[in-house]
Amino acid sequence: MTNLLTQNPQPIPILVYHQIDEAPPKGRPFRSLYVSPAAFARQMTWLKWLGYTGLSMSGLQPYLSGERTGKVVGITFDDGYLNNLIHALPVLVRHGFSSTCYAVSGLAGKTNLWDQGAGIAQTPLMNAAQMRQWLAGGQEIGSHTRNHVNLMETADESCVQEITGGKLDLETALGSSVSHFCYPYGRYESRHAAMAGAQGFVTATTTQRSRCHAGVGMLEIPRVPVLRSTSLPMFWLKVATAYEDRRKK
Repeated sequence: MTNLLTQNPQPIPILVYHQIDEAPPKGRPFRSLYVSPAAFARQMTWLKWLGYTGLSMSGLQPYLSGERTGKVVGITFDDGYLNNLIHALPVLVRHGFSSTCYAVSGLAGKTNLWDQGAGIAQTPLMNAAQMRQWLAGGQEIGSHTRNHVNLMETADESCVQEITGGKLDLETALGSSVSHFCYPYGRYESRHAAMAGAQGFVTATTTQRSRCHAGVGMLEIPRVPVLRSTSLPMFWLKVATAYEDRRKK
């Protein structure tokens, strides 16, 4: 599959979250990747109040391709944490929003073992039954490889196995197609985008900061990070202005 280009006439913000939970004590690494349940609820309420529709990557696809236009925002979660199901799902359902959660298939039901060496707190990941609950709530599961490997430090043959295996594992466990991919750590090169396309992924998201503008490759989509420190005024800047576009790297 070729890396088709987005055709949306207006920039589309695609939010990226990790954990929706209270942050661990001060001094623990990566506290910034926690957004409290109360803050997440306020952000989703604000989007709804201003007329935005929160969408999964599948829901966003016709907007990215230019087939539809509207006031939309993509909502994504990296890694597949159980706290997404517990704290984010009820809020998303209440507002009629959909989202995509990128799961690490080989660690389903375990913890974020890829972070262990860095001293990052271990947190439960959704198992297959919990992912099915996520799907039943109108949400979507995407793939984040089989073992959350850094593709830039992995041999090409193993990269293909990780990308292929993650998709196959999830489709087998969930009984539904998995069409969207996210590069672990946001690290990738054009050859990895080609691998994702060859496996039939329709989109692939990165950690490059920006709203998604027309002409961006569907397998190299930038996103807007939402962090523990993101106040509601800053959230508005990220979504509704060119604030994140200027931080594109």
